[in-house]
Amino acid sequence: MKSKKEIVENWLPRYTDTSLEQFGEYILLTNFPGYIEMFSDRFDVRIHGEDKPMQSATANNITIINFGMGSAMAATIMDLLSAIKPKAVLFLGKCGALKKKIKLGNIIKGIACSLLLLGTAVAQPKPNVVLIVCDDLNDYITGIPGQAGHPQAKTPHVERLARSGVAFRRAYCNSPICAPSRSSFLTGIHPRTSGNFGFREWYKNPVLRNSKTVMEHFRDNGYHVAGSGKLMHHAKQDEWSEFAHGTDYGPVAHDGEKKVPNPAVPELYTSKIGFLDGSFGSLADVPFGGKGKGGWAYGTWGKKIKPFRYKSETDRDPTPDERNARWAAGKLEAFANKKGDKPFFLAVGFVRPHTPLHAPQKYFDQYPLEDLQLPLIKENDAADCHLLENSSTNSKGFKAFRTLGEAYPGEEGLKKYTQAYLACVASVDDCVGQVVDAVDNSPFRDNTIIVLTSDHGMNLGEKDFLFKNSPWEESTRVPLVIRIPGMAKAGGIAEHPVSLVDLYPTLADLCGLEGDTRKNEKGARLDGHSLRPFLEDPESDKWKGPNAAVTVVGKDHWSVRTRRWRYIRYKNGAEELYDHDDDPNEWTNLAGNPDFAEQKQTLHRQNRQRR
Repeated sequence: MKSKKEIVENWLPRYTDTSLEQFGEYILLTNFPGYIEMFSDRFDVRIHGEDKPMQSATANNITIINFGMGSAMAATIMDLLSAIKPKAVLFLGKCGALKKKIKLGNIIKGIACSLLLLGTAVAQPKPNVVLIVCDDLNDYITGIPGQAGHPQAKTPHVERLARSGVAFRRAYCNSPICAPSRSSFLTGIHPRTSGNFGFREWYKNPVLRNSKTVMEHFRDNGYHVAGSGKLMHHAKQDEWSEFAHGTDYGPVAHDGEKKVPNPAVPELYTSKIGFLDGSFGSLADVPFGGKGKGGWAYGTWGKKIKPFRYKSETDRDPTPDERNARWAAGKLEAFANKKGDKPFFLAVGFVRPHTPLHAPQKYFDQYPLEDLQLPLIKENDAADCHLLENSSTNSKGFKAFRTLGEAYPGEEGLKKYTQAYLACVASVDDCVGQVVDAVDNSPFRDNTIIVLTSDHGMNLGEKDFLFKNSPWEESTRVPLVIRIPGMAKAGGIAEHPVSLVDLYPTLADLCGLEGDTRKNEKGARLDGHSLRPFLEDPESDKWKGPNAAVTVVGKDHWSVRTRRWRYIRYKNGAEELYDHDDDPNEWTNLAGNPDFAEQKQTLHRQNRQRR
């Protein structure tokens, strides 16, 4: 009968080109390639098996082994250790799933080895972070199996990222409108804690101005913090080591003297909704035919017009999103060429699919009007809802939906608007792909966390509402994908409800940030919880956070989302209750049914417990 050593020697060549005799007496196990590369550079030794499932390098009687297949190789690692009979073993990094499966038992003699065994301390490299934030992006994406959304949506780059990381099917914003949502998740403080519910500058809020943003906290921990695009709604560039381009909603139409609504959209609609939120259409349809001084312009705030040159699809200026994607890719290349010792936090904010819904023609071509499916809308769906009675008929979402129907015959208006929204989603997907490709083609691929999300979602006619800032699923749910090499389960889907306020504590945890996130006692501690358990195991039951995500609409209405239920309570005491197991479209309000009184009480308590 063959010995364990003989059995291992027989299969070992399939996994590595290292023989048993070449392994040292002290073993370092990792599933993060960055550690073995650092070891190789430090001791100037070769990495064996670079084209095989297991890589290793040996110096000073110490062998570091990178098992790229993670916990799936537990039995193989166990047999290998049995054959090597090392004096000590150390896991570098979390290696959580593998640790549970490998029982060291009698294999290891002596105490666990220390990093000092290397003869010099081996510093664990801090991971880099790339944060990608979209604007008004709802669930019209692909890549999260089973997620509701438009059946014709095409987002191959988001889908590719989701397949390489963990996607959160039930991720929610804490406020469904730009300014308070962004000031919440970039400070880690829920609007209920800060009292920042509207469009006042976040840095004037007494709680937020005395608390560190995620950018400032990373910078204080030695990171180079670079940003561009729309991140905070109200920019404060001294939070960054460097900041490139400010928020730009363009291209927008101009008549040679001022920015104006897109003339291709009926005036009945734009006059009531505004030049920004009321405009949509292809860039190929140049305003005023490009005659005279009219045409497209970049969309920064202010009266000054900066023309956006458009001659053809292939001869034009870059859109603001394209410019920011190129900046991010160029910045990653610059970091690689500089070879500095500082880790980086790079954030890029894309404005689409925020209005105006203008995008290149090639994206409109993906969704021909004659083949386009409208959002799934139930007739009179708003009849048992209470947002309208707690706002007014002039509330933008209700007014926009109503006016769009008045400005176009039949369903033409909603079709054109949906087409434009999908085109803008496709355009921002290409920008996301450019940034992810830049990471993947850089030396930072195996040591960079990528996060993709949006500030909130968007209703496209559901419940007669065409805007964000509603308490319903379409406005409150956001895409959330996190990729962490060596940790996040590729293609994993986390079902547990989480919210954007959990993002800051997650990144602080994953990157080992130290220090108080408050500047002084007037600041607030982080409200969220680290999502690490779901990144290690999407089905984890070890998360310390709540069972519900809470979204506030203004300061008076709130919406609670658990796995199964959505419960909404308005300022006037009106309620809505939806059972997502039976009613994923939130068509039937159960709040008035006495059979669900206990369920409402439970959800009401969860709202009070959740910040």
